Amino acid sequence: MEQIPVTKQGYDVLVAELKDLKSVQRPAVIDAIATAREHGDLKENAEYHAAREQQSFIEGRIQELEAVTGKAQVIDPATLSGKTVKFGATVEIVDEDTDDEFTYQIVGDYDADTEKGRISISAPIARALIGKSEGDSVNVRTPKGVRTYEVLKVIYK
Repeated sequence: MEQIPVTKQGYDVLVAELKDLKSVQRPAVIDAIATAREHGDLKENAEYHAAREQQSFIEGRIQELEAVTGKAQVIDPATLSGKTVKFGATVEIVDEDTDDEFTYQIVGDYDADTEKGRISISAPIARALIGKSEGDSVNVRTPKGVRTYEVLKVIYK
């Protein structure tokens, strides 16, 4: 069985979403379907069709989250240490051409959020950073061409 790496924080978010889907959203959509059925002809009942679509989405998401949480390998970055970049590391880097600095935490696919600086381990920049240490340079192929970054700091928190 293939394990899916996920941070403790990301796992907690997935479990909370799964609980909400099962205990709040699923019963609500079942009620909406029942109410829509009372309105008569189902062929031309937009409320009924919308509720059924929502139910389908919810059931699909529940199945996906159950599969992910069942295969999850929960990794707490606070228990890790070292000078090289690995899953869970927070990495400070600088673009060697523009001197722009970035801070990213390398996380699993399911808890990535670029707006919060959490990038997926499968992202090109994360793959390039894995195994590197402070002071190392990495080349990353981007849509705008190859970019070179220097690793400034590796933190586990």
